[in-house]
Parts: sequence; structure tokens; C-alpha cells
Amino acid sequence: MKPIEVRRLGRVRYADGLALQERLVKERQAGAIPDTLLLLEHDPVFTLGRNARGENVLFPADELRARGYDVCEAGRGGDVTYHGPGQVVGYPILDLSPDRRDVHRYVRDLEAVMIRTCADYGIEAERVEGRTGCWVGREKIGAIGVRIARWVTSHGFAFNVRNDLAPFGLIVPCGIRDRGVTSLSRLLAREAAVEPVMDRLAAHLLDVFEREAVTRETAAVSGARPGTD
Repeated sequence: MKPIEVRRLGRVRYADGLALQERLVKERQAGAIPDTLLLLEHDPVFTLGRNARGENVLFPADELRARGYDVCEAGRGGDVTYHGPGQVVGYPILDLSPDRRDVHRYVRDLEAVMIRTCADYGIEAERVEGRTGCWVGREKIGAIGVRIARWVTSHGFAFNVRNDLAPFGLIVPCGIRDRGVTSLSRLLAREAAVEPVMDRLAAHLLDVFEREAVTRETAAVSGARPGTD
């Protein structure tokens, strides 16, 4: 099996995580590093994908910043979303060559990782046709936005564990107006810990992609801090 190096970064500013991804993508394209999975939490931030529409951000960026949120362009696919403490963000830096060069398959695989993680907690999650992500009923628990350059992936998934859901009310998450957002803690009616969910997400990603893990607890990220657990 090919290895994936799993790096747990703690809590990271979005801009710092983006810069790290950009560096790692170049290194992966050059064959200087193995496939890598970054697991982290972000400081509160609204991110705008390449397809973001202005009407889906319900307040001016300056007002959002005044409320304590960063607002950043992401360079990934998709619309606007929110990241914050208590949400597990996964950034796979994977070379899909030669046998997984299929963007739709890659997105479905990330959905499978989150669906299986929900099942570990007794929650039945599913795909919704025409809507990317991981859904429980009419509410999204896990979002996906990816970028692929020369078949090396970046960005990835965000899985709501125990994050504050109120900031999603300041936007139209992913541009979808007729569905809601939920978290693992809300569905379980108890506070779920982030680290065990990271463990499950990593394990399922390794299984779905048929890889073995090489674990690194930390990586050099400017300003990285311990996560919420």
C-alpha cells in the first residue's frame, strides 16, 4: 500500500493553512513528499470559493470582520462556507495519478469518509443527488470543496463536530437556501470530542483510498495552536 502522512496541526489561521497547502502541493507535484492528509481546526473564517455569489454573503465583509471573523478567498470549488473551532477540516494532498484520475469519484470518496464516520456514532448520513457533501435528513454535517492541479488535490472537507452553528446564519452556506446545517454534537444531544472524530475520519480515508498511515503530530505552520480538545 502507498503511504499517506497524517499531520495534525491543531488550530490554524485560514491564511496560514492555505499557504501550507500551496507549498505542499508543489512538493507533491515534484515528488518531494508522499501523499499527505492535514487535519486541523480553523479560527473563525468565512471562505469564498471560485463560484461564490455575493448575495450568499448576507453582511458586508467589513462588518463580518468587525464581528471577529476573517473573510478569505479560497481558490477551491464551491460557494461560501464557514470554518471555526470545533469543526474538523481535512486537507488531503494526494496525487490521483495514475489510477484515480476521476474528479467525481474523488468527491464521492470524500463523502464516503464522512458518511462512515457518522455511522460510527450511530447516525445515518447519506449523499443527496445534485448536492455535494454529507447529509443527515435535510441538514448538512459535512461540506466539500476541492482543487485539483496536475492531478494533485488540495482543500477538501469540513466536518461539523461541536462548532458553533450560528455563524452559518450570516451566509447562505454553499449557496443552498432550502436546507440547513447540523453538527455531530447536536445530533447526539451531547458534546462530542474533536480528537476521536479526527481519528475516525483519518481511518476511513485510509480505508477508502486503500492506503497506510504514517503519522506526524505537528507540522511547521505559523501561529498553529492546540485544538479544542
